[in-house]
Amino acid sequence: MRMLKPKTQYAYIRHVVRLGKFLGRSPHTATSEDLRQYQLHLVDNGIATGNLNAQLSGLRFFFNITLDKPEVFKRIKHVHEPRKIPTILSAKDITKLIDAAGSLKYQAALSIAYGAGLRRSEVVHLKISDIDSERMIIHVEEGKGGKERNAMLSPTLLRVLRDWYRSAQKRHQMLPGGWLFPGQKPVNPMSARQLNRAFHRAREAAGITKRVCLHSLRHSFATHARIRCGHPSYTGTIWTYQAEYNRSL
Repeated sequence: MRMLKPKTQYAYIRHVVRLGKFLGRSPHTATSEDLRQYQLHLVDNGIATGNLNAQLSGLRFFFNITLDKPEVFKRIKHVHEPRKIPTILSAKDITKLIDAAGSLKYQAALSIAYGAGLRRSEVVHLKISDIDSERMIIHVEEGKGGKERNAMLSPTLLRVLRDWYRSAQKRHQMLPGGWLFPGQKPVNPMSARQLNRAFHRAREAAGITKRVCLHSLRHSFATHARIRCGHPSYTGTIWTYQAEYNRSL
C-alpha cells in the first residue's frame, strides 16, 4: 500500500522473520520486553550499528503500522551511528582503475559512476534515452527513494559513452532505445552485482590497496568537484566539467 521498493519490503519481512525465530513463536505476540531482549541479543552477537538500525526500522514498521501497536515499540530506540569519513581515491587511482576495467562496457559504466556521481543502481538502470547530449545532462529515473533527477554530462564522459555505444551497436549487444548497459540478454539491464564485481576486478588489476567499494567512486567525485571549485587552475579530466557546471548555477 505504501509502494515501498521491493528490496525494502523484502528486508522488512526478513527482519520480522528473524524476530520470530528468536522468540520461537509468532512475532506479533512479542512484548516490549521481548524486543528489548532481542536487541540485546543482536548487540551481544556483534551486529554492526547500521545493520542494527536497519533491523529496528523493519520492526518499527511491523509494530507501528502493520499491527498498530506503537506502545510495544515505544521504548526501543535507534543506536547512534558514528559518521566516518569515506575513503577517497586519487585522480591517478581513478584513471588506473577505469583503464584496468578491461572492456569498453565496464570502462563506460565505471566512468559514469564516477564522472556523474551515480549510485550503482542508478548506473545499471540507465537507458540510452537518458543521455541527453544536447542539454549535456543524464536523466536519472531510478534514483534513491524513487526520486528522479538530472546529473551533469561532461564532454569527456560523453565521448566515453559514445565509444561504448558504437562498439555495442556493431556487436549487436544493445537494443534500440534499450538499456545503456545491457546484461547477457540485452532485454535485461546489467545487474548491480555484476557491476560491483567488475569494480573489484578492476581495483585488483590496478593494484589499488585502499579499502574501497563501488560507492567510493561517488564519494571521490564529490570530493574532487569541491577541490576543483576551490582551485581554478586544476584542469584536465572527467570531474572538472562537473565543477565548472556547479559554478555556473
